[in-house]
Amino acid sequence: MHLGLFLLAAGHHAAGWRFPGAESGTENFELITRMAREAEAAKFDMVFFGDRLVTSKDAHPSMITRPDPLVVLSALAVQTRRIGLAATASTTYSDPFTLARSLASIDLLSQGRAAWNIVTTVQDGSGNFSRTLHPESSERYTIAEEFVQVVKGLWRSWDADPYVRDKEAGVYIDAAKLHELNHAGHYFQVKGPLNVTRSSQGEPVLIQAGSSGPGQKLGARHGEVIFTAQQDLAAAREFYGQLKRQVGEAGRDPSQVKVMPGLMPIVARTAAEARDKLATLQSFTDQSKAHHMLSVELDFDLSGADLDAPVPDLPLGDGGFSRRGLLLRIAKEQRLTLRELYHHVASSRGHQVVTGTAEQIADHMQHWVDAGAADGFNIMPACFPSGFEEFAREVVPILQERGQFRRDYAASTLRGHLGLAQPV
Repeated sequence: MHLGLFLLAAGHHAAGWRFPGAESGTENFELITRMAREAEAAKFDMVFFGDRLVTSKDAHPSMITRPDPLVVLSALAVQTRRIGLAATASTTYSDPFTLARSLASIDLLSQGRAAWNIVTTVQDGSGNFSRTLHPESSERYTIAEEFVQVVKGLWRSWDADPYVRDKEAGVYIDAAKLHELNHAGHYFQVKGPLNVTRSSQGEPVLIQAGSSGPGQKLGARHGEVIFTAQQDLAAAREFYGQLKRQVGEAGRDPSQVKVMPGLMPIVARTAAEARDKLATLQSFTDQSKAHHMLSVELDFDLSGADLDAPVPDLPLGDGGFSRRGLLLRIAKEQRLTLRELYHHVASSRGHQVVTGTAEQIADHMQHWVDAGAADGFNIMPACFPSGFEEFAREVVPILQERGQFRRDYAASTLRGHLGLAQPV
């Protein structure tokens, strides 16, 4: 199976930073480096950084401050040797040429270990980007489609090995290996070529993290790794099968797309101790932020709502926001109050939480992969460093012993780790 570490420096649980022994701070680069190296020592495929462009004092502690993840990847490129380096960047609030250049530069700097997580940005960031309007979901995905096509085209500005460097003849590059893009679309006009050559893996891996209908279509056409939030095995298998079918219908090889649901592991010596650890985390949760965090995750203003009332029947909203549908389905099936849903959101934001011994968590992961529900997992520790160290040092060796995970890297690039072919 494939494993990624989703690194939030204050922990994925909203109260993870309050857990005994926890370290935190998005600016704590020493902690980020240490965790990336821990993941590399455990032979993880990649370390992943999410992003949000809008913040407030009531945001998730790991999201109140967010240094640019592309800059973080640049620093980690020289602090690590083999692990893949992935970061989120928005197609709604970025420029294709600038982003293509930054990611290609990181790919060269890391010798072929970069990846881009494509997001369309649900939250309105127009006020920070001199825009008058935040595009509706359907338009955001139309923009994203053209944006990704431009970025891929720019990455293919150069054929492999364009440098001649013939001093006697005075020839520096083979000009036949340089190509202009000349893209003239509805949203973008980009002449090219890109002034950055290809890396040893060809170009960065494309990750897609939307599970809505439009998100799946975008992922099926372009994604090579799909990050998704799945709560139960049946729904995960359905999503997996549906996504792989769409990949085939798009004319691509389904084996070249890896589905990796998010997973928060709570590891302890016994199942009871693991449940107690989760209960401790939940007891630290700041109830005063319930309205804000629910409003953000559901993309619906719940300020003033009764937290002890059942979750109301909310409109699903625009079709691009899959997380709202997932959370509302969980609330309906489990008959949750808003406060109970808040605890769920505070712990994992809709991703599955698995508590138990290292053996039990390894069993769960293996079962999902064997059942055709996942190709691997994006690990989301509740807190750092212990939440990840316990997984890396106790669960991973069990998976390795069972032959479910590599004991050492066989490749030097992220595409090599994931078994992905180089783009032509």
